[in-house]
Amino acid sequence: MSNNSNMIHRLNLENKEFILLGTAHVSKQSAELVKQVIEDEKPDTVCVELCESRYKALREKEMWQDTDIVKVIREKKSFLLLTNLLLASFQKRIAKKFDIKPGQEMIQAIESGEAIEAKIHLADRDIRITLSRTWRTMGLWSKFKLFFQLVLSLGEVDDISQEDIEKLKQKDVLETLLADVGKSLPVLKDILIDERDRYLAHKIKTAPGNKIVAVVGAG
Repeated sequence: MSNNSNMIHRLNLENKEFILLGTAHVSKQSAELVKQVIEDEKPDTVCVELCESRYKALREKEMWQDTDIVKVIREKKSFLLLTNLLLASFQKRIAKKFDIKPGQEMIQAIESGEAIEAKIHLADRDIRITLSRTWRTMGLWSKFKLFFQLVLSLGEVDDISQEDIEKLKQKDVLETLLADVGKSLPVLKDILIDERDRYLAHKIKTAPGNKIVAVVGAG
């Protein structure tokens, strides 16, 4: 675990011990580290960076096929659905390349927590609220810009190495990435990152138990 010590942060706050574990969302090493930390620490509660919708999506992989497409189009949310599917496709292609499951580290956190009878706490804001808020505040040009950036990113999957995935866990790389996002589409950084971070921090801080392991994306 010493090689991953920079991904584990301990905090003591209001008579609670918090163990924050940063992960890459498509990293097999991240999933293995999650399992090891939970087994070693035996927390009262395991917090995961998932909302109910994303949790169900990981467990029910084809859930999107049950979506009422006509209703989505009528409510003018077709771009929102397409963006969500593109993001899922990008993660799925990376996961397939490295023979892992998308969100494997979150699933591992839940399974390891259940194995020691810890409480499982879904700590993220509902992804539908986050995306809807983003979509409503974005102009048409920003929407098209985001869409084409996502489409172009799909073609870059073959150039991504396992080393690149692990570099996602390094804070300086993430800070650079977030800075770039903030420059090109500031509304994305405000809602997708800043607002979610505040929500996530509050949910973790108020989670039940005296010893809490929180599994979150690095950064």
